[in-house]
Amino acid sequence: MKFIVSSSALLKQLSAINGVVTTNPVVPILENFLFEIKDSMLTITASDLQTSMITEIHVEAKEDGNIAVPARILIDTLKNLPEQPVTFSIDHDTYAVEISSDNGRYRLAGENATDFPKIPTVNNPTTVDMSTEVLSSAISNTIFATSSDELRPAMTGVYINLSDTNTTFVATDGHRLVRYRRVDVASSSPASLIIPRKALNLLKSTLPSENISVTVEFNQSNAYFKFGQIKMICRLIDERFPDYENVIPADNPNIMTIDRQDLLSSLRRIAIYANKTTHQVRLKLTGSELMISAEDLDFSNEANERLSCEHDGEDIEIGFNAKFLVEMLGNLNSKEVSLKFSAPNRAGLILPAEQDENEDILMLVMPVMLNNYV
Repeated sequence: MKFIVSSSALLKQLSAINGVVTTNPVVPILENFLFEIKDSMLTITASDLQTSMITEIHVEAKEDGNIAVPARILIDTLKNLPEQPVTFSIDHDTYAVEISSDNGRYRLAGENATDFPKIPTVNNPTTVDMSTEVLSSAISNTIFATSSDELRPAMTGVYINLSDTNTTFVATDGHRLVRYRRVDVASSSPASLIIPRKALNLLKSTLPSENISVTVEFNQSNAYFKFGQIKMICRLIDERFPDYENVIPADNPNIMTIDRQDLLSSLRRIAIYANKTTHQVRLKLTGSELMISAEDLDFSNEANERLSCEHDGEDIEIGFNAKFLVEMLGNLNSKEVSLKFSAPNRAGLILPAEQDENEDILMLVMPVMLNNYV
């Protein structure tokens, strides 16, 4: 089997799906790309059993065939080749792959394509279309709040609930929660699914910058995403997601509105002086003044800053993990944010002061008790 392809065009397609390939896979052949040629179309597949990514590229080929090619050595070779046509020659008896370029020849050991795991298909799917802009925004606004605790698998992914009026994306790690809702994406058949964090990270890094449509199909066990020349199939998390609506407080009457960037910059500075285990900062609201402070008693470090804000409600003093606040505020885009509190031991809410008409973002963060302060 022989085919000719542009080195840079092939590298671009391989780089788009290379994130799936792991260094120590469960099955050794998964360190390879699966190359399949049919009617001068090269289909390339990468998989880690849980997630698979597929891309296509036109090549010059006179015959059909397939081979598994080592991913890392192939990408490293192409990265260091100038743009030029390269010829791949495959010996189907020994599975040897020879790459010929203007500069020279490179020989690597391929594997039998039949050993590569079969990619699952999505039968009887529910289908929904959304733009790359919406999907990228939904992933960016939720993925950072997923849990890394494998003992609670449902929380290691993002929960998506489709209804006939909107689509809701939710992530939580037990300490914070993000609910991102879009009214411009809906489905006539209500459904829900939990997509693993790794699959969403791969999706986010692969989505093109131009705004195109993404077709999402899913059933009970797998989800399928298709955009441009890329397809991704991932296994869903088969667990029950926590009842997140019950956690969101209905009434937080203490409302503070403040410049997001000012608050974020202040928290980043104050967090330097916080305890390295708890990352605890104290927010003290008095009238229209917010005092942010932190101290680390083990090293006698302390810091405080004052910011002006709009405040409607009673004076309050409440503690939070600074890392959580910084991450949540850093993922918002609005100029101002509103923080809503009810009591020092109750969850606080962070909302952008102004929102796009099609989106609704709500972030919840649990407080840290202030009793270890002196």
